[in-house]
Amino acid sequence: MKILSITAGAAGMYCGSCLRDNALAIELMARGHEVTLVPVYTPTLTDDPNVSRRDVLFGGISVYLQQHVPLFRRLPRLFDRLWDSPGVIRMFAGRGISPDARFLGEMTVSMLQGESGVLRKEFDKLVDWTAGEPVPDVVNLPNSLLIAMAAPLKRVLSRPVCVTLQGEELFIDALVPPYREQALALIRRQVRDVDRFIAVSEYCARYMSSLLEIPGDRIAVVPLGISMDGYGPSAAAEGSGAPDGAFRVGYLARIAPEKGLRLLAEAYVRLRAKMNGAPARLEVAGYLASEHRGYLDGARAVLAAAGLADEMTYHGTVDRAGKRAFLQGLDVLSVPAVYDEPKGMFLLEAMAGGVPVVQPDRGAFTEVVGRTGGGVLVDKDDPEALAEGLHRLWADPAARRRLAGAAYDGVRAHYTIARSADRLVAVYESVTGRAAGTQVSKGVA
Repeated sequence: MKILSITAGAAGMYCGSCLRDNALAIELMARGHEVTLVPVYTPTLTDDPNVSRRDVLFGGISVYLQQHVPLFRRLPRLFDRLWDSPGVIRMFAGRGISPDARFLGEMTVSMLQGESGVLRKEFDKLVDWTAGEPVPDVVNLPNSLLIAMAAPLKRVLSRPVCVTLQGEELFIDALVPPYREQALALIRRQVRDVDRFIAVSEYCARYMSSLLEIPGDRIAVVPLGISMDGYGPSAAAEGSGAPDGAFRVGYLARIAPEKGLRLLAEAYVRLRAKMNGAPARLEVAGYLASEHRGYLDGARAVLAAAGLADEMTYHGTVDRAGKRAFLQGLDVLSVPAVYDEPKGMFLLEAMAGGVPVVQPDRGAFTEVVGRTGGGVLVDKDDPEALAEGLHRLWADPAARRRLAGAAYDGVRAHYTIARSADRLVAVYESVTGRAAGTQVSKGVA
């Protein structure tokens, strides 16, 4: 099968959606499918070998300039080639253009207006780009914010178009009026241009069906999956514990208010009060944008006020090898997001190493923990409930080992990249009318 998969770059940041799109492309290519993975806005950053094309469609600099300076909408494309260069985009990615959705309302609406909006030159370039590419059997767009690509791609390719739903509602909800309402209206109007929507969790399917007014029978659920290569049992799974005897609580996600690091810091302080002086550590890793440095400092201040400042370590952004090493030293992981997270890739990564989790009972966390049995669910937005969940795992090492084993086995039973690819191919076959059965790759599915 020939697959054209668009993926959205995240300006030099490790992004769960980019990691998913790239991992699926690797798996599908290993099965013999022809996958063209092309980024939009910026090149992607992945912790697996990056199989995306060098081309960047809708280069972030071009889009920004055309949005804000009318002259650039009329310049010959020869000039666009300069700032559409991946090297130039990388140089400026994350500088001067805020990724905060509150400041991107106009650009979001312009993208959703498609060929009828101020960015029509970029949509014309997209159509012309397809002329030099093999005609795919199916096209996949990475989120509903790029739904305006569906109609022109269907028109020129005469092929079905799918749209993945994988967390863009957080961005949409952060748009200030009137842009949020305009964006939703534009997406809903273009739902009819899409052959199938693909949700990354059952929660995501339910929520987005309501938010975007998509009939439920037009959404297929393709759960997240990760490659298990290199993920061995953690100290928690093996029951050995850390050499210094400290109980290590981990956080692995973007450092941002919505991911709940400050809530975890508050719970950690409460946990320490319950441990009667036994040693513990709070280990933190993840991408930190410049605008959130104050938030990280605020989380540190919570521990400092309790006399625990030296117990928290921020390890920065970690690559795949660094992530595995980080997880292997943990006893438990918790990312207590303060919104209904539709993905939770960090849960799968922790569980792949046999690290049990303590998570709020919300969003996709409920189904991931419920399906794997690899953790504890607690009341959302409640630091005391979170502290109690962490304390239960510290106080009962045998239970912690059981949960670690369930996490290790459960993620391999339900959330491998092979299983995810199986489901995705089945969706593509349903929209293309192909009768061939799904090829299952070697290994755990």
